[in-house]
Amino acid sequence: MQNRPAEPAPQRTGSNASKSTLGSDLKIVGDITSSGSIEVMGEVEGTITARGLMVGPEGRASGTFSAESVEVRGQLEGRLSCASLVVRSAAQLTSDVTYRSVVIESGATIDGRFKITKD
Repeated sequence: MQNRPAEPAPQRTGSNASKSTLGSDLKIVGDITSSGSIEVMGEVEGTITARGLMVGPEGRASGTFSAESVEVRGQLEGRLSCASLVVRSAAQLTSDVTYRSVVIESGATIDGRFKITKD
């Protein structure tokens, strides 16, 4: 059992990938890449590429976003490419969106173009 690898395997892609939370006191300008999920509670201007993206109720994100699954509870503005999109009732989405499936809750504010992708 000496050659058994250490336990940092959850970092690899898949359902066990890590989640990074960008706190409400942060403002980030630049590019962010993650093999896991990113939760935006503060403000981000730039490009985010991740497996999952969640913009929290107080979160604000502007730029270009690419993720397998996206949930917007706060504000998102820019270009968005994803497989699955959920826009919650309090969300404000101003974006050109490319998606495979979308759920928009009643009360959400949306503006932009939505284009479905075909596999």
